[in-house]
Amino acid sequence: MEAAGRLFFGSGFARVSMDDLARELGMSKKTIYRHFPDKRSLLAAVLDRQFAAVERTLVAAAEDAAGQPFAVRVQRFLIAAGSELGRIGAPQLATGRGDAMLRQYVEQRVDAVVYQRLDELFREGHQQGLLPAPPELLSEITRGALERLLMSELPRDLDWTAADLLRATVDTVLYGAIRPPGQGIDDEQPRAVIPTARDDEQEMGG
Repeated sequence: MEAAGRLFFGSGFARVSMDDLARELGMSKKTIYRHFPDKRSLLAAVLDRQFAAVERTLVAAAEDAAGQPFAVRVQRFLIAAGSELGRIGAPQLATGRGDAMLRQYVEQRVDAVVYQRLDELFREGHQQGLLPAPPELLSEITRGALERLLMSELPRDLDWTAADLLRATVDTVLYGAIRPPGQGIDDEQPRAVIPTARDDEQEMGG
């Protein structure tokens, strides 16, 4: 599985054959087929192992951030999640062409390991009165931002590290969403004023 993981994540699942893996391991394909009936089942085993490592990292990040302010807990969780998903190439596997069953499998594993934990974190913040916005909305926004960022060329274009961009993403998503402790949900909140066309015309005319 270690050798298969190196090949699958290095060259891409579609480009690696069982012949390539057999050469890498110095054994016959027949020996590999004793353990895995086909390439897809081998990849599933590799991904299970990878997602188990992702889960351990996220649990450790949550434990390290325990007792910290809510914003710090969210930031550390997302940075850990983004780093791990980027390391195993999960966004590319989930959105890539080819094997529909593989895409569905990866999406399900990412949802179970990462996003269900994120949903719980946002619900907790909402219950504590720290998030006036619906937690479901914040989850959708954050999922989209994280996945898009991992697929983009921004780290290279901006010459930023992925961790720096993830921090900026989290700050952007959550800025203004976290209510100071002790403030109730119904308390007056400052809101952005979106100018209407009439406002623009009056400003230009005045």
